This record gives sequence, C-alpha cells and structure tokens, in this order.
Amino acid sequence: MQLLGTMPARYADLTVEQMEQRIEAIKARLGSRLFLPAHHYQKDEVVQFADATGDSLQLARLAEQMSEAEFIVFCGVHFMAETADMLTRDDQLVILPDMRAGCSMADMADIDQTEVAWEELTDLLGDSIIPITYVNSTAAIKAFVGKHGGATVTSSNAHDIVRWALEAGERILFLPDQHLGRNTAYDLGVPLEAMAVWDPLRERLVYEGDIEDVRVILWKGHCSVHEKFNVAQIEALRKHDPERRIIVHPECTFDVVQAADEAGSTSYIIDQIEVSAPGTKWAVGTEMNLVNRLAATHPEQDIVSLNPYMCPCLTMNRIDLPHLLWALESLETEPVNIIRVDQETTKWATRALERML
Repeated sequence: MQLLGTMPARYADLTVEQMEQRIEAIKARLGSRLFLPAHHYQKDEVVQFADATGDSLQLARLAEQMSEAEFIVFCGVHFMAETADMLTRDDQLVILPDMRAGCSMADMADIDQTEVAWEELTDLLGDSIIPITYVNSTAAIKAFVGKHGGATVTSSNAHDIVRWALEAGERILFLPDQHLGRNTAYDLGVPLEAMAVWDPLRERLVYEGDIEDVRVILWKGHCSVHEKFNVAQIEALRKHDPERRIIVHPECTFDVVQAADEAGSTSYIIDQIEVSAPGTKWAVGTEMNLVNRLAATHPEQDIVSLNPYMCPCLTMNRIDLPHLLWALESLETEPVNIIRVDQETTKWATRALERML
C-alpha cells in the first residue's frame, strides 16, 4: 500500500530560508519520534538535515534500530524506502518525500519479467540456478529471490555473496545490474566466456557457446549514471594528468573497471579518500552529488569527476527542500507518501536479506 499525495503549490512560494527554518523547527518538536536518513547521492540541501547518511541497506538497517522513531522519512529512492519498511515495525511509518524518486535500474526488472525468465531458464538448465539480486531492486524481486533460495547483495559484499552462491549451486542468475554481476564474477575467477545475458525485453538468453558452460546469467540492466563513464575519459586523464588516481564504482562497465586504478562500493570510495594523503589527486567515477561533497569536505586533496559533464542522478534529485518540508509537515496532520510492503512479500524478501546478513 502506498498512500500518495501531491505537494501543494504553496511550497514553491517559500524561500530557502523559510523552508530551512520550518524543517529545523519540526525536527526539534518531534525529536526522537523522527528519523531522517539520507542516501549519499542526495542533494546537499537535503543532506544537511539528515540524522544519518549512508548507502541504501545501511540506512534501512539503521532505521530498524530506531525503536523510538514513529516516522522514518527516507531521503532516497523507492526501493530503499521499501527495504526500510520491511525491516521496521508495523507501527512505524516510512515516508518517501517524493514518490517520483524511483530507480531506473530497479525498474529494469519487474516481477512478471523475472517469473518469465525463471521459467525459461529452469527449462533450459534445470534446478541448477541460485538467484541473486542487488539491493537496488523492488521488494517483489527480493521476495522472488528469497522464495527460490537466493540472497540479496550490496556493492560492498557482492564478492562474498556471489562466492557463496557459486559454491552452493552450479549457476547464478544476477539481477538487475549486469555490470556489478559481471565485474564481481570476473574478480572471483569466472571467465567472461562463462557468462550469459538474459534479455528481458526479447525474453531470450544471449550466449554463443555451449549452454552447459554458463555459470553466471546476467540480467540485462544497468545504472544510467554509472554507464556514463567510459574508457576514453580514462585515457584522456592518463595522457594529461598521469598522477591522478582513478577510482570507480563497480556499476560501471567492465572495460571501465578494468582500466581504472581501483573499483569499489560507495563506502569503499569514501574510505579510500578519507585515508589518502593530502595532495592526492583523484578522478571519481560515481554520482556527481557525492563527488562534489567529497571535494568540498576534502580540500586537502584534488578531487574531480571522471566525467566532468556528468549530471546528478535524476531520480535521487527528485527529493528537494519543498518536498522534504511538505513530508515533514504532513506528519503532524495527515502523513503522505507512506510506503507499505505487504506481509507475504516482506516475509520472502526479508528471507533473502537475512541470507545475505
């Protein structure tokens, strides 16, 4: 159940100062009754009010620990708020300030497509497949994976979970991001020749060899932000600024990850910059809001985006001050944009999360 609302036009007439003052006042009044987590990719105007920042699963698990919180206003995208709802109590409300804040990657695998794929693949390969889904997926996909003996992964623990799945079964189906799946499996010693791609739009497996040789089936999905980085950008930096280290997210394409100096999760990127010596020069291949924040908080280093023309994640940027203020003010009258995941989906999705944890 999702209780939706449309932001009243009056919020567009407020100044930034007025909105900030009203948000601060609401936070002060509600105190521990409110928990406001914000993903690393959110705008600074939102992050400034966050009680915690982090990646999607980290924030959902923090929400689970906030026993006094009646309201969790999740500044992220839809699938993150779903996970928070599944991990928190029924009497706690999870709010998404703008319901348009989705995730294009998560939208590339819906439950109907997944069930079709599973039927086709098990007809081809029998019961040899363990499904794995990135946490950047819908609650329905997480539930499907949980029901079929699989687990969720994050970009931080993907190596551990994929290793487990490859040891537990002959093959894995990795949803919905083909790049994270390919980069992770390759790091674990699976050759590219043993990886196939499932095309959900054409409903077919793309593979040219002997089907029995397939160990990893990659869902044909991707992150629209991380696909904007390419090898030409890396080559240009190598030529003009050879001292600059290049660090990218594993949602980038295989050739970009191979050409970079380092690749790792958002937390890994942040940690590497945190421990680097003053004067270190970085080109970072991830979302622009985070890159700009890292540059601002580490002036002792030289930090730029690998793609200087990169735009921030459009869906993450749906949440702004007006929507945040509206969501918070509604808590004291009639809450809007409540995220509810049904009990059956929650049961199986949390099974997938528990296998990972």
